[in-house]
Parts: sequence; structure tokens; C-alpha cells
Amino acid sequence: MEFKQITDLVKLVSKSDLIEFKLKEGDFEINILTNKHGKASPKESTQAMVAPVASIYSQPSAPPAAPPTSAPAQDPQTSPKTAESDETSGEGTNYLEISSPMVGTFYRSASPDKPPFIKVGDTIEKEDVVCIIEAMKLYNEIESEISGKVVKVMVEDATPVEYDQVLFLIEP
Repeated sequence: MEFKQITDLVKLVSKSDLIEFKLKEGDFEINILTNKHGKASPKESTQAMVAPVASIYSQPSAPPAAPPTSAPAQDPQTSPKTAESDETSGEGTNYLEISSPMVGTFYRSASPDKPPFIKVGDTIEKEDVVCIIEAMKLYNEIESEISGKVVKVMVEDATPVEYDQVLFLIEP
């Protein structure tokens, strides 16, 4: 089941009078619970109608193994500026951005022993897989909506990302 289908399903359940919805297809299982008709105070009931609680369970077919550890972060004031940071922060650049379509954990490759989907200098086409974002135990392949040359990877591997956070800079 695709992530978009799951989010559509959660929206449908939240708009309906259902208290619980369960679906099982092969190895995939989803259970959505809401607090709409539970014993709650009026304030809690209003909150439940505005943002129903949803629980999603699945068993992904190929989850990434434990991510590699990264070097400790340096203080930005003491770390030297690199040519790469000057290049991407300079004025007049016309880079396109690939942003995260969801909140989750960013992975550059399918597993730690596999090479990254893309790296700086690669040329990508529309619909090329650029990374994986894990959200609620689902591993979502993120496809590019643009073509061009990868200029910079903006996020470290195995780190949390926010909705609409820039993941890659692309030169068209």
C-alpha cells in the first residue's frame, strides 16, 4: 500500500463515524483508531474530532539495517568554510530543491551496505529514486520531480527530516 493511499485512508476514517478500522493485505496490516465516541470531556472530544489519533502497523519488506554512525557535529563558528558551502550559499544561484514530502527519517540508500541512490555530481531524471524516508515504520521511496545535476545533499544520512525540508539542491 502506498503512503498516499494510507494518508487518504486516515482522512476518510477521520471524517467518518468509525471508531476503529482494520485492514490486512498479505504482510501489510493497518489499524486506525479514533477517540470520537470514547468517554472524554467536551474539550478532549473536540480535539479528537479535529485531529483523530491514528495508529499504523506494517511489516516492511526490506527495512534499512542500523544506520552508520556519523562524526560529531562541529560548532559552525569554529568550523572552516568550504568551497562547497560558498558555492551553494552564493547569490545568484538558480538551484532547484527536492524537499521532503513528509516527516520521517532520511536514508540515502536502501541499506547501509548499499551505495546511495544519488550523490553529488550525479545527473538525475524525473521519477528517479533519490532517497528513502521512514515514516511510521513504512519505508517510502522518494522520487525526483525534476531533472538535473545534484549539487548538494542537504541532510545527513539517518537523521530526522520535517515536512518540506530541503533534501537536495539540483542544478537544472
